[in-house]
Amino acid sequence: MNIRPTPYDHPDAVKLNDEVQAEYAVRYGDEGDVTPLDAGMFVPPRGLYLLAYHPEGHPLATGGWRTQDANDQGYADGDAELKRMYVIPEARGLGLARRILAALEADARAAGRTRMVLETGTAQPEAIALYTSSGYAPCVKFGHYRDYENSRCYAKPLA
Repeated sequence: MNIRPTPYDHPDAVKLNDEVQAEYAVRYGDEGDVTPLDAGMFVPPRGLYLLAYHPEGHPLATGGWRTQDANDQGYADGDAELKRMYVIPEARGLGLARRILAALEADARAAGRTRMVLETGTAQPEAIALYTSSGYAPCVKFGHYRDYENSRCYAKPLA
């Protein structure tokens, strides 16, 4: 598989974002993740967006990080926030999410970020399993969904 930086607003990224939003809507019975995002948030060195491609050229997985610093949503100085980790159903179990996660952590570390944070939900047990098995621990809630009961926040030091 080929994992490469791709703009958040690239047509392949938009396609996978639409797919993950549809999955969130089914899992949570709502409109999906409404956290405000734009392509500029994922431009190095303040972020990165990755897509994994099949050798035949179609997108299989995605993930990104964006810079966060102390603010009224509970972030801390030095945070890098994971967003839009997603693997299409046909490619699950191939280790793509773990490879993308490792690449994003390495990039955020190289950009001087000191902690990777993420928010997920109770309807995504496979995501929680990935993160906890990758060294993430529950942390104080932050971000757009911090007041939601089914929200779960995790963090991992990058130093």
